[in-house]
Amino acid sequence: MPKPIAIPVVAAGPGSQPVDDDTLDYMALPTEMFTHGSIDLPEPQALRRQQRVRDLLEDMLATTAAYVPRRDEPVVHDLSRLDADDLDCINQILGEGEVSVSIDLPDCTIRAQESVLTGIWRVRRLDAAQALLEDHIEVADVPHCVRALGFANAAPEGLRPGPPIPGVQNAPALLSEIADRMASYTAHSPAHVINLSLLPLSPQDLAWLGAELGVGPATILSRGYGNCRIGATRMANVWWIKYFNSQDALILNTIEVVDVPEVALAAAEDFADTATRLREILELFQ
Repeated sequence: MPKPIAIPVVAAGPGSQPVDDDTLDYMALPTEMFTHGSIDLPEPQALRRQQRVRDLLEDMLATTAAYVPRRDEPVVHDLSRLDADDLDCINQILGEGEVSVSIDLPDCTIRAQESVLTGIWRVRRLDAAQALLEDHIEVADVPHCVRALGFANAAPEGLRPGPPIPGVQNAPALLSEIADRMASYTAHSPAHVINLSLLPLSPQDLAWLGAELGVGPATILSRGYGNCRIGATRMANVWWIKYFNSQDALILNTIEVVDVPEVALAAAEDFADTATRLREILELFQ
């Protein structure tokens, strides 16, 4: 006679399973992203009364349409002829774009903000008490102050590293490479990029590298999907660039030997697009 098959009874349903302390972790989704909003223009009836603003925009269009990045000098457009209403109007049209510049000098501070029209910058110079000394618009791939004053406190003796601190391993070789590139750099040299993220660098390596390169007066912040923070060092034409994702986590860490890093510059395509947008804005003044 066959034996009966024993089938175990297993409880099912809520509360029937053991509690597991482990939880499933999901990667955090991006929380912020800088995006261009559409230009918030005044009503056409109001624009028709802003003749000085129209004249300024026409001058900016002519400059923008002809501008060639890395070849042409920045072109300054004076704001002194504009009254308070005109300034409000131009502020509304320009808005704030992705890139901002800060240059801290002993006697003044320069702040430059790219507008929503790429390649058009609002540049202000402030005294030690933050009183406005100068205010103008520049059409440029990057404001004049970056190339002229970004390395205002550059070490005249160049890069001459001192004794390494304990724990330093690979930083001396990097400093030797940077010094060699500095010595051979010319205005038309391509950027020399050192990707620190791919190198076996200890915390002591990075600390000593930062101490030997120093900190210059210029800082550039480019906002987009995360941030790109570009800082001048005290070594001429040497920039330290850090890329952060939307969670503010460092994802790329580089040093570039170049006059201005490419990521901070408006490109030829940007000027063509800005010229098109300026033409569209000027049509509203008709």
